[in-house]
Amino acid sequence: MQKDTISLHNRKLLVISLKTAIVGSGAAGLNAAKRLYDFGQQDIAIITEGLKQGTSRNTGSDKQTYYKLNLSGDKQDSVYDMAETYYQGGAMHGDLARVEAALSVRSFFHLVEIGVPFPHTALGEYIGYKTDHDPGQRATSAGPLTSHYMTEKLEAEVQKRNIKIFDNHQLAGVLVNSQEEQALGLIAIDLAKLKSGEEYYVLFNCHNVIYATGGPAHIYKTSVYPESQTGANGLAFAAGVKGQNLTESQFGLASLKFRWNLSGSYQQVIPRYLSTDQDGNEAREFLHDYFASPAKMINAIFLKGYQWPFDPGKLQEQGSSLIDLLVYQERVIKNRRVWLDFTRNPTGASTSEGELDFSLLEDEAYDYLKNSEVLFGTPVTRLQEMNQPAYDLYLDNGIDLEKEKLEIAVCAQHNNGGLLGNKWWESNIRNFFPVGEANGSHGVYRPGGSALNSGQVGSLRAAQYIVNCYDESPLEIEDFMKFCRTQIEEKVKFTETIKNNSAGQRPQKIIKKFQELMSREGTIIRAQDSLQDAREKLKETLRNLQQKIKIVRSEDIAAAVKLQDCLITQLVYLKAIEDYISQGGKSRGSYLITSKSGCKPVPGLADLFKYEVSRGEKKDIVQTIKYHNNLSGFDEGSDYAQDISRNNIPKNTRNNISDNIPVNISDNTRDNSQNNSQDNCKNNCKNDSNFTIDWQERRPLKKEKLWFEKEWKKFREGEIYQ
Repeated sequence: MQKDTISLHNRKLLVISLKTAIVGSGAAGLNAAKRLYDFGQQDIAIITEGLKQGTSRNTGSDKQTYYKLNLSGDKQDSVYDMAETYYQGGAMHGDLARVEAALSVRSFFHLVEIGVPFPHTALGEYIGYKTDHDPGQRATSAGPLTSHYMTEKLEAEVQKRNIKIFDNHQLAGVLVNSQEEQALGLIAIDLAKLKSGEEYYVLFNCHNVIYATGGPAHIYKTSVYPESQTGANGLAFAAGVKGQNLTESQFGLASLKFRWNLSGSYQQVIPRYLSTDQDGNEAREFLHDYFASPAKMINAIFLKGYQWPFDPGKLQEQGSSLIDLLVYQERVIKNRRVWLDFTRNPTGASTSEGELDFSLLEDEAYDYLKNSEVLFGTPVTRLQEMNQPAYDLYLDNGIDLEKEKLEIAVCAQHNNGGLLGNKWWESNIRNFFPVGEANGSHGVYRPGGSALNSGQVGSLRAAQYIVNCYDESPLEIEDFMKFCRTQIEEKVKFTETIKNNSAGQRPQKIIKKFQELMSREGTIIRAQDSLQDAREKLKETLRNLQQKIKIVRSEDIAAAVKLQDCLITQLVYLKAIEDYISQGGKSRGSYLITSKSGCKPVPGLADLFKYEVSRGEKKDIVQTIKYHNNLSGFDEGSDYAQDISRNNIPKNTRNNISDNIPVNISDNTRDNSQNNSQDNCKNNCKNDSNFTIDWQERRPLKKEKLWFEKEWKKFREGEIYQ
């Protein structure tokens, strides 16, 4: 690692040169750093806004799940069977499904070896259980804080190796060559220096970028993502990185005072659902109005435990996802507050003594509670007996479920889609590897816990590929500045311009306004009529962003960069959603598309809930989207906008840079089917000046007959990387 200082318009900017920069300090980013180091590449560093921040460190559920091959009992399992489970979820490439299945055991036991306390039997079997979209018992858990333990143990491994961590550094941009074909580095804000009034921009000149920035948490108002998690997909989109399956996210019931998923045990103990007015008065159990009987209602509540994400396919016949819609209706349409009450059993399903009438339960629910030895008491006493850590978690965060109701909402929880990556997790931008939730490897449905596995597998794959194919030094400082100068100037000029504004609003206030818009237009209820208006508001704001922002305190500068990232992310996601609907897409995954010709799940709901459920019409095609960064936030006619035009970057940049790439590694080492060229488009691409959208057939899941000697030779000769 080398440190230099360069001059840029009377500013002295620190430049850090290194082989690989890892952005983000969640489980995927930390694993990437450890793996790179252990594989032999040690000229690396982690760049993070906050080492203890982010989703992995600060989120979970009743027993947060890790998904892997079955490792206990007599149930047969195989890499192909697990891959097929992924693949059947729809819109997931077969090779990615195969990789995530194949490396699930290696990644799981790596976590076991570094100390993550996954439970095993007295005979050493790592016992499993069934999770959502899981036909077997591949799920395991270390409790409510599985990913927290993962980050703690992985951080300890990183610290043991003295891997450099640039903490308190907020990403401000991804630097690429002029053709947007190759990553060259990063620009970040040193938040401590910003606060102290020193020069705060830091440049990272690196040969590779591993992008472990997490999901796009800050685009939503109603969210179970921790407040410390924001994401940075917009900065990647602005650099030319393509998005994949951006339409597909997970939404589900979560608590608001303390942000936490209310899946598993929290539902299986069958709490009461209440709604009140805004002052907490006029409490009523609203589910009764829409379920045919108390028995139907309490069985749906139980099933919500492992059918946690909202799913329009589970609305029929008063299925478990009807609960999500009813909660949404109470909060959004009726403007009421919604609560879970663990102190009493649901009325109508209880005896005169207040005990739950367990005879109303269907066999699945009854047997589960019987085997858990909780056929008694109130929801909270059942929770304490069945999963004490789940109760303690809320107690540790100031909420006693023995005394206090839990305010809830349908919240954004996870993005199945994200940034495009091939089977080595490299994006369409060479040397740029999105991993963790930032990577869009998953499709419409995925098994619970597969996100944690994917983060570990993807970061392992990226590290493997970098060490074997991209183990090169970064550019010389002069070349780095030659290729990146205009992009750096653009970032610096943006913050310098807004510092001088006397009008406008603080960026934090603008973010809140558009978070409300995104939660209204881009979550579980989606209506085509309003999507275009929402996009136009975003585009207008981006075009004139420098005039709309007012800087009051130094931290507002960093917030303005985050705002720009947020708006671009929202714009690209809404465009992807709008395109899916315009292509005839119907309700699927974790969202309902309003359809005038559709039907309501149950009588009495608003017309907004009319829908047609997808029957898998688009499960074999994948949507990709590229954003053309022509909404820079500068007046298009200004002298400055002309000065920083990317057209001023030399056209031969790619050829000059290619000298830094190993000569034995050709473009064939990348999965060319991921290039998403117009030739592969299924004649239904929609392009405009801001976007290029492609729909492609997904790569199949092949049932191959592998021969050991043949595969061994490919491994020895490095052919596996081609």
